[in-house]
Amino acid sequence: MSLDIKRPNINKTKKKKTGFVVKMQLNNNNRGGNKRNIFIFFFFRNYYTWILWFFLSLYFFTSYFSVEDQSPPSSIRLLSNHKTSSSLPSRALIESSAIKTNSFGLFSGMKIYVYDLPASFNDDWVTASDRCATHLFAAEVAIHRALLSSDVRTLDPEEADFFFVPVYVSCNFSTSNGFPSLSHARSLLSSAVDFLSDHYPFWNRTQGSDHVFVASHDFGACFHAMEDMAIEEGIPEFMKKSIILQTFGVKYKHPCQEVEHVVIPPYIPPESVQRAIEKAPANGRRDIWAFFRGKMEVNPKNISGRFYSKGVRTAILKKFGGRRRFYLNRHRFAGYRSEIVRSVFCLCPLGWAPWSPRLVESAVLGCVPVVIADGIKLPFSETVRWPEISLTVAEKDVRSLRKILEHVAATNLSVIQRNLHGPVFKRALLYNVPMKEGDATWHILESLWRKLDDRSYRRSRVLSQ
Repeated sequence: MSLDIKRPNINKTKKKKTGFVVKMQLNNNNRGGNKRNIFIFFFFRNYYTWILWFFLSLYFFTSYFSVEDQSPPSSIRLLSNHKTSSSLPSRALIESSAIKTNSFGLFSGMKIYVYDLPASFNDDWVTASDRCATHLFAAEVAIHRALLSSDVRTLDPEEADFFFVPVYVSCNFSTSNGFPSLSHARSLLSSAVDFLSDHYPFWNRTQGSDHVFVASHDFGACFHAMEDMAIEEGIPEFMKKSIILQTFGVKYKHPCQEVEHVVIPPYIPPESVQRAIEKAPANGRRDIWAFFRGKMEVNPKNISGRFYSKGVRTAILKKFGGRRRFYLNRHRFAGYRSEIVRSVFCLCPLGWAPWSPRLVESAVLGCVPVVIADGIKLPFSETVRWPEISLTVAEKDVRSLRKILEHVAATNLSVIQRNLHGPVFKRALLYNVPMKEGDATWHILESLWRKLDDRSYRRSRVLSQ
């Protein structure tokens, strides 16, 4: 079939409204090319505009209702292993939509009562030092403040599923080196539990099994910076039935996590992250290949039969200190996050404990975290897909670090860096006040929500009736 469009012959001396003639020629191959002509005359062109508007209106009208009838899916499975940069904008859009779909409705029915303890257990510590609310152990402050304005908070303890105990034990900056002392932690928490037992009936009825504490310290609720001492002292007996939100977590059996617990990220002030991003090079160039700033001992001291960082940091310093591609610095620098945002690989070796704030800082600032801490359990692994945004190097292989990093740089570095742009995991690692959907406190609530059937006294009573 051929389509031929031409203007019909018209007497030029006669002014007359004209249209178009469409000539359709059908070829019949079976009859040796016999042809039949069909002429179809359109309306005159003064009707053409009206016809066009009619069909356009009909198109938009039907399109509108067909889109309205398509309801969004109830849940969206997020995929983070993207292989092309062109997929990133759509990924951000999907993830944002998924969070809005879940919203706080995920926790509907769950209620948390926040105890109003005397200020000596919490607010007085913040008043005494601003660092209390901003240092790496400040998750205890951020979670408390976020819950106070959360939709899951109830002012009626009788309808609560969980009870949050706001005690700040990380704000005693009385040590000579400026680090917080934990020597008072057990007695302060014990006094808080005595207060609850005397003034409320809720602790006594369950022995604290539906009560939630924060232990954002080296070895969680063992409340000691040295592992051998932490193990020896153990978790206080009165806390062993409660739920502990702790930064310490390992994949193997350990006395300091033999309690119902949730592994949470250390606290990094969101505003400090934003300032570092704003000071990043405009061209996005990362001119530091491998970065570490922090405590590194040339000759580590033997303390109770243990060496700081199990000697890992010393091995890094001795092997790579002064090397052109390694930027290693032992001295403190308040603006070190501006160095992270310029770095490709950020070394995250263990200290006394396996975890450190560098894990969060490097990830949210786009530097590939190089985790050197055998058996560490990282926070929110169901949302933060750590294998896709970080590297793990065994402690015994630390002297081969350069070869390992060079191999990654030559193979899948671009994929890891692309994954580091994902907004969902960044949101999950930071605390906000008030709480935001998908942030660290939000994921803590999600973890508590999963424990409702086993831990909520109120819910167990309802189910038993």
